[in-house]
Amino acid sequence: MRKELAINESHISRREFGARMSTAVGTAALASLLQAEGAVGVSAAESRMSPPHFAPKAKRVIYLFQSGAPSQIDLFDEKPGLRELQGEELPDSIRQGQRLTGMTATQESFPIAMSKYKFTRHGQSEARISELLPFTAQIADELCFVRSMYTEAINHDPAITFFQTGAQLAGRPSIGSWLSYGLGSLNENLPAFITLTSGNQGQPLYDRLWGSGFLPSRYQGVKFQSTGDPVPFLSNPEGIDGSTRQRIVEDVNALNRIKLEEAHDPEIATRIAQYELAFRMQTTVPELVDVSEESQSTFDLYGEEAKQPGTYAHNCLLARRLAERGVRFIQLFQRGWDHHQHLPMSMDMLAPATDRASAALVWDLKQRGLLDDTIVVWGGEFGRTVYCQGALSIDDYGRDHHPRCFSIWMAGGGVKPGLTYGSTDDFSYNITENPVHVHDFHATMLHLLGIDHKRLTYRFQGRDFRLTDVHGEIVHDILT
Repeated sequence: MRKELAINESHISRREFGARMSTAVGTAALASLLQAEGAVGVSAAESRMSPPHFAPKAKRVIYLFQSGAPSQIDLFDEKPGLRELQGEELPDSIRQGQRLTGMTATQESFPIAMSKYKFTRHGQSEARISELLPFTAQIADELCFVRSMYTEAINHDPAITFFQTGAQLAGRPSIGSWLSYGLGSLNENLPAFITLTSGNQGQPLYDRLWGSGFLPSRYQGVKFQSTGDPVPFLSNPEGIDGSTRQRIVEDVNALNRIKLEEAHDPEIATRIAQYELAFRMQTTVPELVDVSEESQSTFDLYGEEAKQPGTYAHNCLLARRLAERGVRFIQLFQRGWDHHQHLPMSMDMLAPATDRASAALVWDLKQRGLLDDTIVVWGGEFGRTVYCQGALSIDDYGRDHHPRCFSIWMAGGGVKPGLTYGSTDDFSYNITENPVHVHDFHATMLHLLGIDHKRLTYRFQGRDFRLTDVHGEIVHDILT
């Protein structure tokens, strides 16, 4: 059968071949792997690590992206002086005519809203952290707080796209794709780049946020689902056992190799690699996502929610398991941080749902010896305004988007622990010391991974592109 198929394949179009093959084997699951969105990685031969530009301090990244933009004023950037200014108009000297979103540009007033939450000092570093984050406070000395981040985008989609790809417009490769392209995989049986999502409300998350853009599709991220197969169609269809599946993969790839020799299309090589990795993942992924063998002490650390697929806590636990198995870039998206109105009510629910697991992940990595070579990042796409959107009271207020300054934290992988870097004015509206742009953040992350951000390029349409475009300065002050 293999020989006959191989001979006939060269006389039909690829579309005809795909249709005939899916019918012949009787499984839409295998045929679906031909789609770009089903891309799951590289073959064993292609997954070997590429040499970094210089000795790296980190091997991998776990990025805890808080989609919707957490309020820095209520979490990390305490402004006690606002208590005396509650309800007063934000001075024009502070706002300086800066751009506003369409949601507050027509407001007649911009009243100052103090945070209702108390801040206290924690650890030897004496980092000031909101009472909303008691577990994060316990690991304060492991963290580097950057309070002077800023971005160019003022709305969610371009801002999230900017953080993930280095450009506000869609179409560029995501961070994980750049790392997969630049460094390769640490495990030939798993993708180099995996995405996990949680939260069912908030800004939409698009596949392009973990896409490969103009890079070959084998570098795109693989999104794990919380229900059913973690990767669609990974399980064998009814009536197809492992040996049959293997023969199907071998037959399809034999035909793909014939076409590859004719067309020299790199995407055909990608499809061959995808089939091979998908077959290997049938063994590795079920074991990976099965957390039932984790100790009770682990669940005591992350919380009982870690037993429930689809929760943020469960995804944090999976992130640790992925890190142990050598996945290069692990991206968690938690939705729900878009608090234009009734911010305290929303924060009172969302902060506890993410605080414990985020801190547990950092501590778990440290006690397993993984934090030293793993970069952990926590943060959103921009910050929140000091002035109120909507009705204002001491216990209830909303905040609009604010790209001019916001906070993130980083840990591990060569990042200096117990440091608070950068400062903002008394209103958390403008940066007063050590500004860090998104491009600087990307350049610094790549540097920790042994990559010169100016040399990690890919030629597309006659131009050499890179994650940091033509910008980016390494923030050496936050590095060990």
